[in-house]
Amino acid sequence: MSYPGYPPAGYPPFPGYPPAGQESTYPPPGQYPYPSGFPPMGGGAYPPAPTSGYPAGPGGYPAPGSYPGAPPPGGAPAYPGGQGFGAPGSMGFPGYPQPPAQSYGGPAQVPLPGGFPGGQMPSQFPGGQTPFPTQPATLTQGTQGTIRPAANFDAMRDAEVLRKAMKGFGTDEQAIVDIVSTRSNDQRQKIKAAFKTMYGKDLIKDLKSELSGNMEELILALFMPLTYYDAWSLRNAMKGAGTQERVLIEILCTRTNQEIREIVQCYQSEFGRDLEKDIRADTSGHFERLLVSMCQGNRDENQTVNYQMAQDDAQRLYQAGEGRLGTDESCFNMVLATRSFPQLKATMEAYQRMANRDLLSSIGREFSGNVENGLKAILQSALNRSAFFAERLYHSMKGAGTDDSTLVRIVVTRSEIDLVQIKQVFSQMYQKSLSTMIAGDTSGDYRKLLLAIVGQ
Repeated sequence: MSYPGYPPAGYPPFPGYPPAGQESTYPPPGQYPYPSGFPPMGGGAYPPAPTSGYPAGPGGYPAPGSYPGAPPPGGAPAYPGGQGFGAPGSMGFPGYPQPPAQSYGGPAQVPLPGGFPGGQMPSQFPGGQTPFPTQPATLTQGTQGTIRPAANFDAMRDAEVLRKAMKGFGTDEQAIVDIVSTRSNDQRQKIKAAFKTMYGKDLIKDLKSELSGNMEELILALFMPLTYYDAWSLRNAMKGAGTQERVLIEILCTRTNQEIREIVQCYQSEFGRDLEKDIRADTSGHFERLLVSMCQGNRDENQTVNYQMAQDDAQRLYQAGEGRLGTDESCFNMVLATRSFPQLKATMEAYQRMANRDLLSSIGREFSGNVENGLKAILQSALNRSAFFAERLYHSMKGAGTDDSTLVRIVVTRSEIDLVQIKQVFSQMYQKSLSTMIAGDTSGDYRKLLLAIVGQ
C-alpha cells in the first residue's frame, strides 16, 4: 500500500486494492481531495471499507472486537488496530508517538477526518506562513541522524591525518572535512585525546590557528561534546550586552529531561555559574518563569496519553485565555511545562474540538514576544519536532544574509539524532531540499563541510 500503517499486522489487505503490480503508483494523481490527504472515516472511495468476513460496524468498517487486533468494544475507534490515518496520536509525521492499545476508550478518542481536529492541519509557525506538510510522504520510521559512528575507527590514524593536514604551509581543508564529517561526536572526542597523546598539542588550538570565520565555528562545534555545546550556546546567548532569546527557547524548550539536567550540571562545572540564576538575571516576566520551569527538567515523560486529562486541560486553557477577559498566564505555564509531549498533542486536539480553534493561534492572540514564541515552540515540539527544526533552518537562510550560528547549531546538534527526518520534512514544507538551500547560501570549505554532514 502507498499509505503508512495500513493494513495493520494480522489484518488482511483490502480486497482488490491496490491492483496487483500497481502498489507503488496508488493512489493515482489527484486522488487526494481532502485537507489531510486522506478521506474522512466512513466516506470517500479511498480506501474502500473492508466488509469481507467481518460484521459491519460504524462507517462501514468492521464492528469493534470482530477482527484480529481490534480495540475493545465500547468507545473504541471502529477501524483496524487504531493505526494509520485518522488514528488518535498518529498524524503520519516522524516523532508522533502512537498511543498504547490500553489507552483506548472515552469520547476524546473519536477520530476526526484525516486524524486532525476539524479535518484541518496544525496551525502555522510563528514568524512564517508555512504550515506543517499537508500530505505525509514516505518517511523513515523513528529518528535517525545523518552521521553514524565510523566502522573500523582508529583514533590515532585520524589524529595523524589531521596533523598532516595542518602541518607546513597551508591547510588541507578537504582532509579535515573528510574526517570530521564521517565520525560521531564520541569518536571526535577520542581523536582529540589521541592527538594530544601523540603530539603533546591541543587539537582545538591547532584547528583555530588554521581556520577562520564560519568554518572555524562549525569545526569547533563538531569537536565539542554535545552537552557542553548546548551549555556553551546558552552561556553565549546570555553573556555580554543583550540576550539571544531564540537560542534559549530552541534549546530549553526541545530537550529531554535528562539532556536538560546534564546541561545544567555542565553549565555549573564548566562556567562556574548557575543556569537558573543567569536566566533570571537576563530575562523577566512570564518568559523568565517559562524558562525557569524548563530548566528544572521535570516534564512528565510518560508516553501513555490520558485523554480525560487532555479534555480537562483543554477546558482549563480555554478558560484561562479565550474564555475570559485577560489571560491567566500561570495556567498556560503549568500545563505546557509539565505535561508530556504526547499528552500536549492530545490536548491540542481536544482544544480544537472544544473551542473550534487552534491552540497555537489562541496563544498568538493571548501572548506576544518571547513568551509567545516559547509556548509555541513547546507545542510545535509536541506536534512534530523535526518540523520545528526544519522551520528554524529555513528562516536562518531565508532572505538577505544567513544566520550562520543557528544553521551551525541545528545541523551539529541534530546530526546524530533526527537530521534525516528534518531533511525529509524540510523538503515537504518548502519544496526544496535542505542541501540545495545550504549550497545556495554558503560557500567554500564551510559549504563543503555542511553538505558533507547533511548529505545530498
